[in-house]
Amino acid sequence: MSLLAEAGIKVSTSKRTLLVKSADFPIEVLYLRDDDIPQCVATGVTDLGIVGRNEYEERMEEAEVVRPLGFSRCRMSLAIPKAIDYPGLSWFEGKKIATSYPNILRRFLQDHHIVADIHVITGSVEISPGIGLSDAIFDIVSSGSTLVSNNLAEVEVVMQSEALLIANPDLPPQKREILEQLLFRIEAVKAAENKKYVMMNAPTDRIPEIVAVLPGAKSPTIMPLVTEGWSSIHTVVDEKSFWEIISRLKELGAQGILVMPIEKMIL
Repeated sequence: MSLLAEAGIKVSTSKRTLLVKSADFPIEVLYLRDDDIPQCVATGVTDLGIVGRNEYEERMEEAEVVRPLGFSRCRMSLAIPKAIDYPGLSWFEGKKIATSYPNILRRFLQDHHIVADIHVITGSVEISPGIGLSDAIFDIVSSGSTLVSNNLAEVEVVMQSEALLIANPDLPPQKREILEQLLFRIEAVKAAENKKYVMMNAPTDRIPEIVAVLPGAKSPTIMPLVTEGWSSIHTVVDEKSFWEIISRLKELGAQGILVMPIEKMIL
C-alpha cells in the first residue's frame, strides 16, 4: 500500500471493505489472503497481484512474474533443535519435517535425493519439534528471533523470498497498457530508493578529481559560482556510496555538501 501511495495511486485501506477503487488511477484493489492471490491471478479473478515469492512458488499457478518489488524480504529455511550437532543435509533422511510449504520443500528434498516425511500444518510450525510433532521444520525466517525463542537453529536456506508483482498471462491489450502505466510509476519510485541528491561547492581546478570519485548515475551537473575559481557540483549517488566517499570529497576541497532525499526518479 505504501508503494501504491508513493506511485500516486490513492486507495482506501478500510478493513471493512475488501474491494476498493482508486479515485485517480484505473485500478481496483481486492484484499485477499496471500495464499489465495496466485490462483486468483492465474484464473483471471484478478488481473494483477502482489504476493510473496514463497506463496507464488508454493501454489505453482500459471501466473506471470512481472517484477520483484524489493520489500518483505525473508527466506525459506530448514531448522532443527539447536542442541543437535548438524552434519549436513543427510541428517534429514527419514526425518519428519513440519511445514506450511510442502511443495517447495518436496521439490528441494527431491533435488537433493532425500526421503523424508513431510507433515503439513498451518500456523505455529516452530513449536512442532518441541511438542514431539516433528524432528525439524521448514518455514519462513526473517530475523530468526522466533527460531531462537523455540530453541531451533537455522541450518539450510532453501529459497530467498520477497514481494512480487504478478499478472494474468492473458491480459488484453487495454489492461496491458494500464499495467505499463503502473510499472512506469513503480520504476520511478524504486529507482529513487536509497538514492540521494548531492550538491557541493568545490575548487574548479579539482573538478576532474572529484568527478572521478563520484559514482553518479550519469555525468554530474557543474555550474560556476560567483566566486572566481569555484563551482557547484550536483549529482545523484547511492546513500551507502556517499558515506564511503565523503572523506575523499573533503580531501579534494569539497565544501558545503548538501544531501537531500529523492522521491521519484525517471530514468
